[in-house]
Parts: sequence; C-alpha cells; structure tokens
Amino acid sequence: MEANRDIRLVELDAQGIDRAFRADILAGLGQSQKATPARWLYDDAGSQLFEEITRLPEYYPTRAETEILQANGARFAKLIGAGRAVVEFGSGSSVKTPLLLSAISPAAYVPLDIAGDFLRTAAAELAVKFPGLPVYPVEADFTKRVHLPQEVDDTPKLGFFPGSTIGNLVPRSAVDLLRSMKETLGEGSHLLIGMDLIKDAAVLEAAYDDAAGVTAAFNRNLLSRINRELGGTIPVDSLSHEARWNDTFARIEMHLVAREDIAFEVSGRRFTMRMGETIHTENSHKFDRRSQNLLLLAGGWTPVERWLDGEGRFSLILAEATPPRDAP
Repeated sequence: MEANRDIRLVELDAQGIDRAFRADILAGLGQSQKATPARWLYDDAGSQLFEEITRLPEYYPTRAETEILQANGARFAKLIGAGRAVVEFGSGSSVKTPLLLSAISPAAYVPLDIAGDFLRTAAAELAVKFPGLPVYPVEADFTKRVHLPQEVDDTPKLGFFPGSTIGNLVPRSAVDLLRSMKETLGEGSHLLIGMDLIKDAAVLEAAYDDAAGVTAAFNRNLLSRINRELGGTIPVDSLSHEARWNDTFARIEMHLVAREDIAFEVSGRRFTMRMGETIHTENSHKFDRRSQNLLLLAGGWTPVERWLDGEGRFSLILAEATPPRDAP
C-alpha cells in the first residue's frame, strides 16, 4: 500500500460513469479469484484515509524514507551532483521532495502526474518553497514515455520515485514502468527510487492491518465506491479486511473476505461469493538487495548505491541508466 495515484485519462459514458472503472471492476469480479486494480482504492475518501495511514504507528515506510532523505543529503549531493533537472514521477510530497531538492542544488523541477489540479497545486507549493528554482509541471501518464519541457532538453536528469510505489506492480509491469522511465529521462540519467524491504511477517501484516482499523476502512471504502458509482448492492458489512504475507511472491496482499455466502449486483450483473472467498485488492511487493538489483537491471538501470533507515526497514536506491549492450 503506497501512494498509488490514478495515472490515467478519465473517460465517462453518457451516464457519467468512468468506463475504465466499470470495466475493471466487472472483469475482476468475474474471475475465479476476484481481484480489482489497486488504483481504484484512491478516490477522494480513499486518498484521505491513506494520508491517515501514513501517520499510524504501525505504518513505518513514510517515516523510514523521510529519515533516509534527512540523513544522507551530503551523500546524495556528491553522487548526483548539482545542476540536474529533477523529474518526479507523481506530484511531490510536501515533506520528501523538499528534502531532496535542498540537498542537491537542482537546475529545475519537473513533476509528472495525470491529475492536473493536484499536480498544479503541488507544483505551486514547491515553487513558493524554492523561489529561485524553475518548476515545469507536466500533466501526463508517466507509465508511458513522456516528452519533457524543452527547457530541460539539454539538462542532465534525475528521476525521483519515492514511496515504494513500484512495489504495487507485478514484476512484469514494474519492469515496463522502469523502462519507460529510462526512455523519458534519457541516457546518462539517474533514478532515485524507494523500495520497501522483506522483514518479519508480523511487522508487515501489522503495517497493513493497523489496530485502529484505518487500513480496513481504506480497503472497504472500495466497496462503498462500487455501490455508489456503479449501482452496486454489495453488503459491505459482510466483507472483512485481511492483510496476508505471501512468501512465494514476497508481497503483502490485501483482501476483502466474505464472512458468509453473499449475492449482489454491480452495473446490472449478478455475482456471488461463498463464505471465505475473497476480492484481492492490492499487492505490496517487498525486496532484498538481490531482487532490487535484478528488477532495476531488467528495467535498464544499474544500481549505484543503496541507503537504509536506522532500523533497516526501507531503502532508497540510486541507479544510473544502463547503456545499451549487444553482448554480455
């Protein structure tokens, strides 16, 4: 569970329903293992609940990554160097992004996000904090190659992708995203990326199933959204939140579990669930050093250095674009 912003263009039908939302939900509920893409968790209510999650005592990733950024500014500056255009994939955090910008003396800041209003607000806030820094917000789907502003064409680039959002993607999609980032940033670029680490299953499960029930509310909010936007009749109180560690895939999975046999409709289609059956709503992959390196290399990036927080829970990795090679 990371800050997984909705990076797509919205297309509404004649009834004002998001076509992609309806298509994904109907397709996912029709599978033998019911599943929905994680991005649909983040409507307005879901995004507000996620902000609450980041402040919970059990949810360590945000605090750990901020600690790394605060503690290693001098090393970032030495390895990255001054004068790069920082290209952030997703609008900047009010805490994390200023820490990086303060450390490395960038030439420009280019936030990328498909959510235009959110993007412009975040860019304006950064511009106030750094009045001498050129800021060029770009409204775009960063899962594909993005054409950056011509003002930074000749400026070396640093991609910034914090939060371990890469962990929400299955490996194939994660590699595709890393490759598209390389295409956007170009040869000679660097990437600073957050990745959460494998640790005791009890710690991971607590981070995604907090004692206060905020994560449960976040997960179950998807059901309310389906009922509201797609004319659903899902009995929300009959499904419970569950976080599971899947050791085979090295990931935390979030599920909504039927506590009894249920039947419901969504957009006029009927579905049933047996007691114990689940809707799989999100993955959060965790990594060790080898799997981090393998993923980055598959995506066209060579790891340069890795930093951990004081408790060894989370990592930031600096990588450089790997030159094309025809042979080992």
